[in-house]
This record gives sequence, structure tokens and C-alpha cells, in this order.
Amino acid sequence: MNKENSERKVRLPNKIEALFPIVVLLTIMILNYVLKWGADPHIPVVIACAVAMIVGRLCGWSYADMLTGALDAVSMSLEAIIIILFVGCLIGAFEYAGTIPAVVYYGLKIVTPAMFLPLACILCAIVGIALGSAWTVTATLGIAFMAMGETMGMNPGLVAGMILSGACCGDKFSPLSDSTNLAAGASQTGLFDHVRAMISTTFPSLIIAIILYTVISFQNSNSFDPKVAEELSSAIKGHYNYMSPVLLIPMVLIIVVAVVRMAAIPAVLLISAVGCIFAVIFQGADFADCIHMVHYGYQAETGNKLADALMNRGGMDSMLWTNNLVIVAVGFGGILQKIGSVESLLGHLIHKVKTPFQLVLVTMVTGIFCITTMCDQYLGLIIPSSMYKEKYDELGLARNMLSRTLEDGGTLWSPLVPWSSCGAYHSSILGVPTLSYLPFCFMNLINPVFALITCSLGANIFYADGTYKNMFKRLKRGKMPGAPKEAREIAFSKLASDRGISVEQLQAEIQL
Repeated sequence: MNKENSERKVRLPNKIEALFPIVVLLTIMILNYVLKWGADPHIPVVIACAVAMIVGRLCGWSYADMLTGALDAVSMSLEAIIIILFVGCLIGAFEYAGTIPAVVYYGLKIVTPAMFLPLACILCAIVGIALGSAWTVTATLGIAFMAMGETMGMNPGLVAGMILSGACCGDKFSPLSDSTNLAAGASQTGLFDHVRAMISTTFPSLIIAIILYTVISFQNSNSFDPKVAEELSSAIKGHYNYMSPVLLIPMVLIIVVAVVRMAAIPAVLLISAVGCIFAVIFQGADFADCIHMVHYGYQAETGNKLADALMNRGGMDSMLWTNNLVIVAVGFGGILQKIGSVESLLGHLIHKVKTPFQLVLVTMVTGIFCITTMCDQYLGLIIPSSMYKEKYDELGLARNMLSRTLEDGGTLWSPLVPWSSCGAYHSSILGVPTLSYLPFCFMNLINPVFALITCSLGANIFYADGTYKNMFKRLKRGKMPGAPKEAREIAFSKLASDRGISVEQLQAEIQL
């Protein structure tokens, strides 16, 4: 920072200033939706960036400082941006090879409409756990299940909501997920301590969601028109030179590279290469076709509208719309973080928190606010953890309860915001507007509500010494979760005081 910037006095924006860029963005987006302008969210976000910079300038920040904040935020998401491009390559390769159409072809022969939604949700969750990526699940199984759902006469928003419920749940549970690792790291607790804590809220929420999907599947099973499914199956088989379960091998390979913990970018590139090889061997593609398919996607003309919609997908080019939005949206979040908007609007809340329920509520509200206004999942995990982690210690709570809450109100909310990086990606891949699938993302909606209700009743609360109250409010002893030494000392002092014992007695109980 130059001398002029170092001498300039900067201040937090007041609440009106902090809200103004957010109000501008939300106003334009709401008017766009209500008045049906048909505008994409990119330019509204750019306008909001400009407004945020004007506010920052009024608060004493230099243009260079705010630009640095935006670029730092984009840099933090750069790997995700690159992965999005390569996922486009993967989809193009899988379409040419016939892998995604094969999932639809054989799935229509096995899965009945009455059980489609719950079984597909469970499969998305399992594959999500194996991959640690809701994005890859959406780009592979998601595309296939959307086509299957359409043959069964189901609402596309309902099918997309089901896919995201399973995919996001699996991503949230997976030790391979970037958001799971980030939540644990930001909270300074152990990765598997974090995963263990999530079971208390995430698993019951998934069960409730599956039950709801089962009920809806049975109710919609009468709308199934076998003729549509037969025509789609015939179009798929007639288009490809070879259609066999062998084409499902690249899908299985996705799970294999996840199990061996290959890094995301080389894994996606490797699987894309395998898809190209399968296209050459089984569908007669040549090297030029492979280059074209991974860049521009696969183009098919079968005469069947649904089959063409299923196959004409993918390519690096197809991801540029999403990546453009991700870059400007994440940059907007970086500017807001730099000028202190969140701290100005929500920083005072922490002084009013007295109970675990209040703390969980404030943490979730902050995470949801950050994702909605800053358009980025990572900021929705990092900012609340930095603001509130000491408060968890002061209440004697475990750091893995903080990490669990970050994901309950952060990771699961991100796909529900149309202008966020996750919302834009999933909407683009599935071909369904975010607001259309939002009401049917049962897992994403139920999980934070379930966590709040149980916590308000004194259940599902984790303490720093390893004890916890289960769903039935019974105090149990478990493994002491990871936490910094200083944080543990503060939490132990609070727990010992509440239980009327000394810290030494508390530590002795832990040893037992």
C-alpha cells in the first residue's frame, strides 16, 4: 500500500452503506424476475460491484485495495473455476462415448416410476460421498436422471431438486469434499470430528427427504407414459454404433479415482480422456472428433426431441457462461468482505448471544447472508467461522459443532441462490432455473431447520470435552473433538463452571 493509502483513514460502512450494494443487486434481480426482462445475472452483479466500490471509496478504501479484495476472492475460487471448464470436457466426452445415454437407457429398463425419486436420490448421495463433489454428480448422473424424469412425466424442478438433495448431502458428508475440508479447517477441528458431528443433523434430514420423495413418486407413477420411454430408448440405441453396459465403465471409474484420492483436476481430465477412448473404440470417433467434443460438446440429430436434449451437451465452451458469472460474483463478495459490510451488519449480534441455540441461529444466518449477498460458498464458510469461533469456546461448545453448523446453513444453501457460483452451475447443467428446483430441494431446506429445532429443544449439542446431547437430549460421552489448545482451555473452564466441578475433575472424567 502506498503512502497515500496508508495515511488514509478507513472505517466500517454504516448499516445503510453496507446494505446499499446488496439492495441494488437484489432489486435488479427481483425486477428481472417479476418483469421478465430475460437478463442474465452477470451485468446486475457487475453493477453491484461498482456500487460496492463507491461505498468503499466513501469509507476510505482505495480502488487498489478493493480490487485486491476482489482478486483475492477470485484466486481462492480459481481451482473451482478451472474444474468447471474441465467438467464441460468430461460431459462432452461422456455424451460421445454413450456413457450418459447408457445410464438412461438401462435405467429406464430397471427403475420403476414409483421408486424413481427415492432410489435416484440415494444413488446421488452415495456417489456424492465417493466423489466429494456435487458438481460432478450433477454433470453425470444428474443429466441422465433429468432425462429419465421427463419420460416419467415428472416436473423438471422436482427431479432437479431430488438430484441436488442427494448430491449435496453426499458432498457434505464426504471427506474428499473441498467444502467439508474447508469447514473443518476454518473451525480448527478434525476432519472426521466434523463428519461425525454432521451425522446428527444430516442423516435424519436425508431420511425425511427420501420419505417425501417416495410419497411423491407413488403419486406421480400414474402419469408415466411408457411410449415416451420406449421412443427415447429407441432413439438412443439407434443413434449409437454400440450400446452395452460396457459403456458404464467410465462412470464407475469416477468412483475409483475418488477412492484412490486423486486430485480433482487430473481426475476429471483422466476420466475425460477415458471417455474419448471409449468414443473412439465403440462409436467410431477419431482424434479430430475428440478435440471437437471436449471443446464444443457433442451434437446429435436423432429426430427425437428428448434424446437430442439429452445428448447435445458438454464442451469447455458450454461452461463459459457459468464461469463468467462465478468470476464477477465472487469478486463482488471479495469487495464486500474487504470494505467490512458483513461485520457492519451482523457483527453486533454476537454480543447478544447467550445460548447454544442463539449461537447456531446467528452462525446460520450469517452463512446464508454471506452466500446470498457475496455469491460464494467459500465465503459463507470462512466469514462466520472467523466471526464466531471464540463464542463457541466461551459457551463450552465443540469446534465441530461450529463446523457442522457452517455446512448446515452454508454448503446446503449455496445451490439455492440463482446468482451464486453453485446456483448458476447447477441450473446451467440441469437446464432448470434455480427458483424452479428450490422448493423441491428437500434435503437442503430440511437440514438447517432440523438443526435449529433440535438445538432449540436442547438436543444435538456437542461440547468441547467430547460429551454431547443426542437427538433425545440424553448426555453421552464420545471422542473429544480437535480444537486449538487455547480454545479448549476456555471451553473447559466454562463447562467446569456450569457443572460445578474443577477443570482438573473435568479433565479426569475425559481420561476415563
